[in-house]
Amino acid sequence: MTHSQDDLKRQLAKYAMKFVKEHAIIGVGTGSTVNYFIEELAKYKSDIETTVSSSKATTALLKKYGIPVSDLNHVPSLPIYVDGADEALKYGQLIKGRGGALLQEKILVASAEKFICLIDESKFVQRLGGVPVPVEVIPSARSLVGRELAALGGDPIYREHFITDGGNIILDVERLNLANPVEMEEKINHIPGVVCAGIFAKNLADVLIVASQEGIREYP
Repeated sequence: MTHSQDDLKRQLAKYAMKFVKEHAIIGVGTGSTVNYFIEELAKYKSDIETTVSSSKATTALLKKYGIPVSDLNHVPSLPIYVDGADEALKYGQLIKGRGGALLQEKILVASAEKFICLIDESKFVQRLGGVPVPVEVIPSARSLVGRELAALGGDPIYREHFITDGGNIILDVERLNLANPVEMEEKINHIPGVVCAGIFAKNLADVLIVASQEGIREYP
């Protein structure tokens, strides 16, 4: 039996529950895979003290299911954060944030004791860079950052009619050389006007869970 991409995402959501059932405070990411995860969380909401959300869209969905949401500043710790990715290496290095929530996602990844990343096989790659890298930018620095990204070898494209939850813009950068993703992440983050880059190479996924037609596999 061949499973659709949605089937694989549902499988990931159910599988991820083994990591979160013992935790009363859960960080929740953004995206289609995470939406299925929220559906699973709703079945256990009586056991959840609270969640910390990575976006307004996720907050709205959590509240729709009656799952409590708290500000990161108001929780004593964040034992676990669950999110998806746009691309992932088996070592846990990722491209994330094409949904536009990369700043808060980076904050939650850095805050969490364990980051669980859920992807279907289409996102599992041998080398990062098959999708554009989103870069969140302060609006007044758009031209400056664009020139600097081009100097790094990228082709930045302004995402029209999109404003992040933080009031910033997104440049989607194609053709970056990500042979050394840690180095490229650092170079982009050091450009004045960049809020953050959607390369998650310094803060890796602690557990990468990949769903394929053959089943589910964990890395490392």
